[in-house]
Formats: sequence, structure tokens, C-alpha cells
Amino acid sequence: MKAHPIAGDSVIAALLAAMELVSLFAMPGGVHPVVFWLVGAALLGPLVIRRRDPLLAAYLILAAGFAQLLTHGPNPSGIDARIRVSDIALGIALYTTVAYVGRRQGALYVLWLAIGTAAWATWRMDLPESILPTLIFVVIFAFCWVLGEFSGARRAYHLEVERRLALLETERDQQARIAVGQERARIARELHDVVAHAVSVIVVHADGAAYAVRSQPEVAERAIHTISATGREALTELRRLLGVLRSEDGESDRTPQPGTRSISDLAERVRTIGVPVLLDLAGELDDLPAGVGLGIYRIVQEALTNTIKHAGPGATAAVQVRRVGDRVELDITDRGPGTSRNGLAPGGNGLIGMRERANVFGGTLQAGPHAEGGWRVRAVLPVTTS
Repeated sequence: MKAHPIAGDSVIAALLAAMELVSLFAMPGGVHPVVFWLVGAALLGPLVIRRRDPLLAAYLILAAGFAQLLTHGPNPSGIDARIRVSDIALGIALYTTVAYVGRRQGALYVLWLAIGTAAWATWRMDLPESILPTLIFVVIFAFCWVLGEFSGARRAYHLEVERRLALLETERDQQARIAVGQERARIARELHDVVAHAVSVIVVHADGAAYAVRSQPEVAERAIHTISATGREALTELRRLLGVLRSEDGESDRTPQPGTRSISDLAERVRTIGVPVLLDLAGELDDLPAGVGLGIYRIVQEALTNTIKHAGPGATAAVQVRRVGDRVELDITDRGPGTSRNGLAPGGNGLIGMRERANVFGGTLQAGPHAEGGWRVRAVLPVTTS
């Protein structure tokens, strides 16, 4: 248990008082007894508050020292009180001032001590006998100064270490908040892509089933099966995302994340809606990093989702994914009568999400009307393998 500083200072004052009583078996001469005890109390009492208010305690002790200088005279018949054990309080006050306040106040205090010591040596003491006591006081005061410098430097070091630890804790908390924000943004992109694609597929098939339920029941049945399969797939991916949110280590092993191998299934699902998709996969795509593969899949998924939503009846799409050296090139184009692409408008989530996915891996993405009509999304993602 850490000792209270005031309690420790009280012990120091009590020890000095006890030492003075032991050293002075009889009342010294040259001073009135009441003045002797009052000055002794004035020298030792402020030690109790020296760390709570260092300057106040130091100058109260200094004032008591000057009071001793004025009231404690020589005693021709025996022991006098011109030098007493409680004078050590002056050195303790100097140490406290240097350690807890600073060098400037410590230097000013030394100046006052020098004035008092010089007056004491020339007025209260004879010149030959004052040399040795004066040297002893100088050595004591110098030792207290050096000890105060060392303690002050150590104290400043600990304060700086505590400040830096607090700064590191604050920085760690900020980094944690940033990481949480980035993870939320990633999950938001995932949710947007999953829900937007699934809802678009379900709506198109539901409309088709409504038209064909009486005249072509088998077509309506296939559409309903597709709606069911799409809904289950969307629920599976949503459960995986919720598993990431609930998992303490940020990972979930409920289902594997989609990658380049899932693009064929994605294209087939879009074909069942009635949008012909020409798929061209070239190069070594199976050994791509998981993050890059997921990013490619989501970009293709978002582009085809917008084709379903905006290209209009009779639209066709072409998806080309090629790995060329250390990069993967994506080219998704569609042809259709529709021209409005609100999902890819500058303020829409679709274009923002695709560009963010490309930027995460240091790639680029361009989206806009195709020169020959329709819409084109082109992305280039670098591939880094460890």
C-alpha cells in the first residue's frame, strides 16, 4: 500500500524534533525558552505540507530561519542555539523546491539561503569559528540541490511515461473505433450487394410467375423455385454476415464466402431471369486471395444487378474476367433499351460500393455509358501473393 505523503512528512518532522531533544539535554542559552520552542515549531511544522504546497512550506521555513538568526544569540557560559538540528529543515525545503517546483524557484531560494548564511556567519559567529560550520551548511545545501535535481528528473520522467501511456491508450481506442467503423462499412457493402441482387432477382421472377401462373404453370413453377433458391442463398449470406458481427474474433465459419468460382453460378442465375449472360473467364483465377476473389464477385454481382434493374426488356450482358500477370481485369457490359441508371448515379450506393471495393485492393474502376450503347463497368485489380 502506498504511504500518504503528508503522513511521511509528519514522520520526518517528528524525527527531527526527537533528534533535537536528544541533542539538547538542557535548554540552551542565548535565547528565551518560549522563543526557542516557537522557532523550532516554525522550522519543523511546515514540513508536514511541503509536498502539498512546496513554495509555501519552503518560505515558512525560511522565515523561521531568519527568526532564528535574529533571536538566537551566543551563550558565553555554555551551549547555545545558534546551530540546532531543526536547521536541517532548510535543506529539506531546498530539496523540495528543486524537485517539485523547478530550478528557477530553487535558485531564488538558494539566494535567500546564501544571504541568511552569510549574515549568520558574520554576525552571530566569529570569523575563525564560522568557517567550518559554514562549509558544512554549504555541503548540505549542495547535496540537497543535487538530490532535488535527481528526484525532479525522475519525477518528470515518470510523468512523461504516464502521459505517453495515456496517449497510447487514447490512440489505441481511436484505432479500435476506426477499425470498427471500417468493419461496419465493409458489412454495409456486403449487405447492400446481397440484398440488392436477391431482391432484384426475386422481383423479376415474381412478376414472371404472376403472368404465367394460368397460361404456363410450369414456367411459373420454375420461377417460384428460383425465388425460393435465391431467397435461401441470400439468407445464408446474411447469416454469415451476422455471424461475423456476433463472433468475438471477427471470423465466422458458417459458410464460405463467394469468389471467382461462384461467378458461373451467378451468371446462370441471371440467365434464368431472362437476361442472356455471355461469360468469359480466363487466366489463373482459382488461386486468387480470398479478399480479391470476393471483391471481383461483388463487382460483377452489382453490375449484373443494375443490368436487371435498369437495362430493360431484351437486355443482354457480357462478363469478362481475365487474369493478366499480376492484375485481374473486369469488363461487364450490357445492351438494352434502358438508359436510366439511378443505382449507378454519383450519389448511389452501387457505384460507391464498387469503387470502394476496387480501392481497397489498390485498383481502379470506371463505369458509364458504352460508346455502342448500353452500360459498361471496367475494373482493374492488382494481385499480390505472399
